[in-house]
Amino acid sequence: MVNVYIIIASFITSLFSLVGVFFLSLSLDKLKKIVMFLVSLSAGALLGDAFLHLLPEIIEKSHQESGYGHNEFVWFGVLGGIILFFILEKIIHWRHCHIPTSSEHIHPVGKMNLIGDALHNLIDGMVIAGAFLLDVNLGIITTIAVISHEIPQEIGDFGVLIHAGYKIKKALFFNFVSGLFSLLGALLAIAFNFYSESFIDFIIPITAGGFIYIASSDLIPELKKECSMRKTLGQLGGIFLGLGFMILIKLLFHFD
Repeated sequence: MVNVYIIIASFITSLFSLVGVFFLSLSLDKLKKIVMFLVSLSAGALLGDAFLHLLPEIIEKSHQESGYGHNEFVWFGVLGGIILFFILEKIIHWRHCHIPTSSEHIHPVGKMNLIGDALHNLIDGMVIAGAFLLDVNLGIITTIAVISHEIPQEIGDFGVLIHAGYKIKKALFFNFVSGLFSLLGALLAIAFNFYSESFIDFIIPITAGGFIYIASSDLIPELKKECSMRKTLGQLGGIFLGLGFMILIKLLFHFD
């Protein structure tokens, strides 16, 4: 039954690749305001999930199975997750094209964006699956955290494809295909766990490290570009709202 939950959750996450179309009618200024709030909300949710849910769960599991002397494995996993996401980000963004965009020339940034997004979604699917395999409630919470990050990301990805010269229908189609890699990642995680139960001990700390990296290295630096007091307070409100939601779930959900 857990595998069914994993497939449903990863497919729902894939559907959020289509969210960009709902923001087409907005002006650039309004879209930027919405995206910045979503980015701050996502930063809070990712940090909250990492520190309040993922790490406590995997540490507790480590205590139960191996005793207190094996926590080092968890923290090495967190460090590994931070470094892994840094490397992946470097790989995804290493190429740039200087040929102007036109209807005859699809800018390679669009193609690179699709490749990078597909890889990101593949990892998201594995992350969601790993959380569900440890605990169903944790899987639901982690899916929510992933989706909170996916919404502003997919709005941005859709905008990149349009800017790169893709027509709206084609941009939506390719973005959705990229989103389906989340389902592929989930299926791969199920297969890995079938052959090795230690997969959970491996993926959860890396997930926590990845969430910390995304929030602190990608999202919060974007927020720092806005310096006005009013915007800063709004961003803090978004971060605290994301954290507060994760705290509320911590209080309402009971893990076995």
